[in-house]
Amino acid sequence: MRTVRIANLNAYKLNKTACGTAEWKARVTAVQEIAPAILGLQEVLVDEATTAQDLWDTEAADTIQEFAADCGLTATLTPTSGYPHGTAMASNSNRPWYTAILWNPDLIGLVPSSYRPYGAPDFWHGLTTSAFDLGTGDPLTVLCYHGDPFRPDFRTNEALRLKGICRTTGGAKKAVVLGDFNAASAARVSGPDGQERYYDAEWYRDQDHDDLEYQLIPATIGGEQLADRRQTQALLRRGFMVDAAPHLNAPWEATVGHWKDGQGDPDPWGERRIDLILATRLVAPALVSYRAHRSVAALAASDHVPVFVDIRPDAIASEEG
Repeated sequence: MRTVRIANLNAYKLNKTACGTAEWKARVTAVQEIAPAILGLQEVLVDEATTAQDLWDTEAADTIQEFAADCGLTATLTPTSGYPHGTAMASNSNRPWYTAILWNPDLIGLVPSSYRPYGAPDFWHGLTTSAFDLGTGDPLTVLCYHGDPFRPDFRTNEALRLKGICRTTGGAKKAVVLGDFNAASAARVSGPDGQERYYDAEWYRDQDHDDLEYQLIPATIGGEQLADRRQTQALLRRGFMVDAAPHLNAPWEATVGHWKDGQGDPDPWGERRIDLILATRLVAPALVSYRAHRSVAALAASDHVPVFVDIRPDAIASEEG
């Protein structure tokens, strides 16, 4: 049966000046190795100190288009008066950090006029959304998300907004959310003793540093040090969505923490899985496989490794019930 590959990459401060560098080529190689039909992309940056604000979108669009072309993908939309940059991307308008959706037009078709960007106050980073024709009737809505890195309360509110975008009256759309969630998942699995446990362990129990407020339930700092998981709790509640990795019983793999010894930004957190692919309950039956892509190129490309799923379009549920 035909499958469609959907991937996600936080590309670590991807900007136009990086074009042609070893880092750029590593990112391109990692994407080409995965060969996705759809790719969610986070952390496309514009230098706000040297670029006028009215040119941020133009430069971001140029960067995304060049990266897409090098990967054998596209992000091109028909320009409109509202979206003259003609690129499937979003920022929060106050900060030049962009998300984007790229796709292979030989494998999948963008639904015309489905693109919509969301910014502040809903999202700390912009949220990019588009829908794609899988050839099975109703389109698949794809959301490219980058969670607030500093505020658990904001991440929780962002999740409620994500859920609103993915819901219908009394039900769920056919949708997937790709992104750097910047937090531990609330997904549970059965442990060896048959008891339910979190798929992602309590990574922070033995940590002691200044940044714990960004990730922990406040009352547990200095005590149990429990991860704040409210963001995904809201999305996973009552099976509205599933987290692809635990849903498929995939072996646990970290998506961050592999850059050490001064590479990239200082990281007090260690190895964690914060890059997630969530699917609504209509899409959950279509999930076939999940992987974190940890090739030589992927490990060099970014402080986040790409993750991807394969889905069977013919197995997406036709309706609730």
